[in-house]
Amino acid sequence: MDSSLLSSPFTLLLITLIVIGILKVIVVMYNLYVFWKNKGVPYLPNSLSCFIMDCKIYLARISFVDYFQYIYDYFPNAKYIGVLDSGTPAVLLRDPELIKDVMVKDFEHFLDRRTFVDEDMEPLFGKNVSALRGDRWREMRTILSPSFTASKMKFMFDLISKCSKDFVDYLDNHPEICQAIETKGAFRRYANDVIATAAFGISVNSMKDRDNEFYVRGVEATKFSSVGLLSMAKFIFIRECPKLAKWMGITFFPPTTSKFFKTIVAETIKAREEQGIVRPDMIHLLMQALDKNDASVHKMTLDDIVSQAFIFFLAGFDTTSSLMCFAIHELAINQDVQNRLREEVQHYLAKENGEISYDLLSQMSYMDMVISEALRKYPPAITVDRVCTKRYELPPSQPGYKNVILEPNSVLTFPIYALHRDPKYFPNPDKFDPERFSEENKDNIVPYSYLPFGHGPRKCIGNRFALMETKILIAHLLQKFTLKTTEKTVEPIVFDKNEFNLQPVGGFWVSLEKREK
Repeated sequence: MDSSLLSSPFTLLLITLIVIGILKVIVVMYNLYVFWKNKGVPYLPNSLSCFIMDCKIYLARISFVDYFQYIYDYFPNAKYIGVLDSGTPAVLLRDPELIKDVMVKDFEHFLDRRTFVDEDMEPLFGKNVSALRGDRWREMRTILSPSFTASKMKFMFDLISKCSKDFVDYLDNHPEICQAIETKGAFRRYANDVIATAAFGISVNSMKDRDNEFYVRGVEATKFSSVGLLSMAKFIFIRECPKLAKWMGITFFPPTTSKFFKTIVAETIKAREEQGIVRPDMIHLLMQALDKNDASVHKMTLDDIVSQAFIFFLAGFDTTSSLMCFAIHELAINQDVQNRLREEVQHYLAKENGEISYDLLSQMSYMDMVISEALRKYPPAITVDRVCTKRYELPPSQPGYKNVILEPNSVLTFPIYALHRDPKYFPNPDKFDPERFSEENKDNIVPYSYLPFGHGPRKCIGNRFALMETKILIAHLLQKFTLKTTEKTVEPIVFDKNEFNLQPVGGFWVSLEKREK
């Protein structure tokens, strides 16, 4: 065999992956047959079929939704189940009261989330507030929290409202693209413009300037969320061999994407410092932290700031745009809901001469019900996790079982999608019914069975921003358009097996029919 072939990066990668794969199979098979049995925790008896299902996920033969729904439904009376998550033993929590204990009451035992990326190897992703652990997470959360208060949302409202108006005006002036529009691509452009102005102070119109670099880099950055043999191999390799991956130049995101965000943040900071610009936003708060010399806390670096800005961008670009798509899809399917929501919007518009203010948007109760139901039926994350940081005792999973001791580094998984579709908590779960969240009914929702943004201290920090961005867009769209289905609209939605998060096969398609003034 040619010795040069053995020394090539591709061959090294292939050999490493084969070795990792063999070792993983050995560990997984041990865990399958021994770990949860010895713990006395209910687990899938046909463990080999569970292993096969794991393989099917990696090969995109079944969706993550189907996988977690199957496990969730297997023990309908258990508070939790012993599972394997990518070959790692994990506890899947089913009981809302126990979820409350872990997320809130006993949070000090579950401070951290799982980290898939070493921050030294992939600082663009590994240093963000969602990935940080322990004191580093506390420090960053404290710095960022003031950016997302109600008063800050009110300040940013006009910026977001302008982006929304520009977006809807573009659609209004281009009726040819409204006959059948793929909303994911369109709403990504709107979300791109919102984050560019709100986080970076940069004005972008992605509907007019379709290939602006902000948008192009966003598309590049979200490609990692696809499932497939190559993507999963890359993911496993980076997680298991971070130093080797860095040496070989293998990263989650293209180097051009990392360079772009680092450059744009550095230029923004420089311009603000030189020109004395002060905007009460996330970048400003991070700049203040950058200047602090406190030996008791981690010294802030440019990479820290870039990582926070990037995760904020990524969440808005992909996750928030998906929420918009699902909400618009349901409004197009359910004309009665759409008509009632439009009536509410028009009612408040009449109070402000056709303008929507922050205060009026906050008063739209039916709008809140519609978005809450969209988040129930299509949560932004199928699951979230926590990592045990202090020894913890779980009560028996069900009668006949014993208490279980969780050691540090044990993983807990919260099946958000399955909880939201459990008829015990949400009768007729496949029906889109905003009345679940009416003043009369919302108190009937079992606490901690509804977790669209997680809960407790590690709840999604940007949820207020995402909700405001979504509501103002829907309000402006309903002013000018009637939302209708097209021949390409698929109902019920079939989820794409090639995506980690909820995405429909074939995309989101609706028609925007211009309304008479």
